[in-house]
Amino acid sequence: MEKNNILKNIPNALTVLRFLLIPVILYFIFTGNYILAFVFFTISGITDIADGCIARKFNLISTFGKLMDPLADKLTQIATLASLVLTNIIPLWILIVVLLKEFIMIVGASFLYGKDVVVYSRWYGKLATVLLYIAIVFSLLSKQFDLVGFISNIDIILYSFALISTIFSLIMYVKDLYKKGFIAKQDLKKDVIIDKKVSKKKEKNNK
Repeated sequence: MEKNNILKNIPNALTVLRFLLIPVILYFIFTGNYILAFVFFTISGITDIADGCIARKFNLISTFGKLMDPLADKLTQIATLASLVLTNIIPLWILIVVLLKEFIMIVGASFLYGKDVVVYSRWYGKLATVLLYIAIVFSLLSKQFDLVGFISNIDIILYSFALISTIFSLIMYVKDLYKKGFIAKQDLKKDVIIDKKVSKKKEKNNK
């Protein structure tokens, strides 16, 4: 029983660890120690993979994990990108596009809140995340070793592909939700119908 309890807490412990690694990664970026920033950023990515694998394999999915695991991922990405922008390693537009994407996802989650909806991860969503992680790694290594020429721009190329993949995944998610009934077509008209009923009642009351 005790062994099961310990195993059950491993995915959540790894999620908490990722939160704790965020200030460590930022510290090394702002102090110019990009190789250590790369090491801890990589550790964060590995714990993310391990967290998901352990939770799925041993059926240890929890409410805490469902909420905190994606939050840890997003905060790690956004905080790292923001620090790279502030240290003039990457352009601001990359961070802006990522923030817009997260805003749209939050709005979508708010729309689906309270509905009996399960939105599954697709390959294109995972691809965008992987490309973004690899791009950040290239940015850190490029800065650490002062790379020049074409190889120094590989991270920008990867960011571009990651952002294209992100936009594509957003479009596909909305399309899947609409086509497969996750967003019911009648729900989109519900507010309009309610508004019409309310206005008719007001007209009758005024008469």
